[in-house]
Formats: sequence, structure tokens, C-alpha cells
Amino acid sequence: MTQSVIKIGVCPGDAITTNSQRPPFPMQVPPMTTTMHIPKDQLVKLAQQQMLTALADNTYTARQKLALTCRILFDGGHDSGLAGQITARAQEPGTYYTQQLGLGFDEIAASNLLVVDEDLTVLQGRGMANPANRFHSWLYRARPDVNCIIHTHPLHSAALSMLEVPLAISHMDLCPLFDDCAFLKEWPGVPVGNEEGEIIAKAIGDKRAILLSHHGLLIAGGSIEEACVLALLFERAAKMQLLAMGAGDIRPIPEALGKEAHDWISTPKRHGAAFSYYARRALRAHGDCLG
Repeated sequence: MTQSVIKIGVCPGDAITTNSQRPPFPMQVPPMTTTMHIPKDQLVKLAQQQMLTALADNTYTARQKLALTCRILFDGGHDSGLAGQITARAQEPGTYYTQQLGLGFDEIAASNLLVVDEDLTVLQGRGMANPANRFHSWLYRARPDVNCIIHTHPLHSAALSMLEVPLAISHMDLCPLFDDCAFLKEWPGVPVGNEEGEIIAKAIGDKRAILLSHHGLLIAGGSIEEACVLALLFERAAKMQLLAMGAGDIRPIPEALGKEAHDWISTPKRHGAAFSYYARRALRAHGDCLG
């Protein structure tokens, strides 16, 4: 005969909890932190102050940074044969570094960069500069705040330029370009004349980027690091826009939040840290570019 065993205080059908399943008693309440009550604007300032000491600056020379930028952008899909120019101001006023015509971005090294003046006369190095560098001279004249110009024809940016629509910034990661990207709808032709230089310099205004219809992208950066990071971001934005347009209508983000994200992400320390990461990644395959 089978006997039923009834546990005292437990009704038939109740789940039985073992000691290992019971939560600790009494409940442990974490102590109050010192920042959980601080408003967002103060947390932003605190984080930015911490970045000033926590994120180290790189020690590359201007030539090395420019060579690294060429390799980074090559790996990022910015090459289009010999099209495109990447320049940075040199030491003497009215001069800048650029690549030698005939070399691809994957062949640029610190040692083979040219130094040219506004007329594209070669002051240091061998060979000649791309004649399309002329519009860089116009932009450097118009924008004393600009120290690096990147003009490339990456696949998605070039494809978007064929639609004659502006670059849409509607994602948090892309906000360094929020309200900071101009649009030139009319294609002025091959940019080897002074007319194109004047048109492009006027069209970009005080912004750091511009989409050139039927052409490509242009970045006007305050530093080489900033320009490199924004160029990578621009191409990603174009790719995301084309994908989103194929799925539906792109919804805009609130202007105030877009500007907040722009100012939060787009700082010299953040751009410097991102550039250092891309540089480390590029040097695994392009260690020859620093010499």
C-alpha cells in the first residue's frame, strides 16, 4: 500500500522552492552612486573632460597622417582608379601636401607625397599633382579653418550623386554630418578650371562636407584626423541612405537631438581616437606607408 507524504505548510500543487532557488534575504540594495542623479548636460561635460586625459593623441607627422588616410580610405572603398585627391596644408602658407598623379591611394607613402603651391607647382617631390587639385587651392583660400581636404568617388556616394538628391542624415552614428553637409545639384564639369573651384568653394559654405552631383564627396576638415573619419562616415551614410530608400521613406530625426549628437560625437578627441583605430587597422596591411 502506497502512503502519501504531505509536507507541512505546502498545499498540493504548490511549487517547492529549494534553498538554492530562493533569492537572498534580506534583499541587497546597491548603494546610491554619485552620478545617477546628474542631468545629461553635466554628464556630457564630465565625459568630455575625461576624454581629454584618457584618450592619447597620436604622434604621426602630417605626411604620415596623410599617407595613412590614403590607405585607410583605400581599404574603405574610396578608390576609383586614379580619381580623387587628398590634401593637407603644409608648413609654408599657400602650400599643401598631395599625392603624385599616377599613384593609387594604396601606393601613397609619407616619402612620395608632393608639396605644391596654389598654382600646383611642385616644390618638393617628383612628378606632378593631379590638375583637379586646383579647386583645393580655392577652398583653402576661402576657408582658413580647413587644414585637410578629401575628395573621392566611393561607390555608394557616387551612386547617390547620380540621383541629384542631398545626403540624408537620419541615424545616430551619422550625426557628425548632421546639418553639416551641403549639396551641389548642378554638375559644373571636370574640376580642373578656376570656375569649378569658385563654384565648389561657394557651395560648401561653412560646412565640413558636400555631395557633388554626378561626381562624388568632398570633406573640408579642421584636421587630417577629422577629415579622414568624416570621409568614411560620408560613404557609410550614402550606403545606408540607398538601402533605406529601397525599403521605404526615410524619416527625419528631431533637429535638436541631431545637433546634440553632432556636438557630442564630433570633437577633436573623438576624431583622433577613431583615426588612431583606423590607422592601427590599416598598418596591419600597409606598414610601408609611414616611410
